[in-house]
Amino acid sequence: MAVHDDCKLKFQELKAKRTHRFIVFKIEEKQKQVIVEKLGEPTESYEDFTKCLPADECRYAVYDFDFLTAENVPKSRIFFIAWSPDTSRIRSKMIYASSKDRFKRELDGIQVELQATDPTEMGLDVSKWQNLDNYRFPSFAIKTFISLDDDKPVVS
Repeated sequence: MAVHDDCKLKFQELKAKRTHRFIVFKIEEKQKQVIVEKLGEPTESYEDFTKCLPADECRYAVYDFDFLTAENVPKSRIFFIAWSPDTSRIRSKMIYASSKDRFKRELDGIQVELQATDPTEMGLDVSKWQNLDNYRFPSFAIKTFISLDDDKPVVS
């Protein structure tokens, strides 16, 4: 699966310049390449992001997630989300699953990976912060971590 150059360019803008809060990527099956479908403005919320994910189609996405450490120091992590709803076509699920690792290698700087099949797996309840090895992450992220090593999350 080819990756359009715009995907890498927009990801670098998100990572280095923080000009986007999130990016939603789509596989164009006829062209056999990953393209940028939607860019989120820096002011857009996590809720705005989740509304961009179609209910019955697979997507890849990255989200620049800001949080506070236990010492109230602001930090940021780039989440990669593999969105594969239960209602999407089997063929689409297979294409996205088989292309995911190759696509992720093109995006240098992803720190956390999530896989979600329905919106409840991506829920963000800011009022319910939990502590994990000196970091406060939202409850949806807690279940994906197994440890923190040298300030970098290690996911299961």
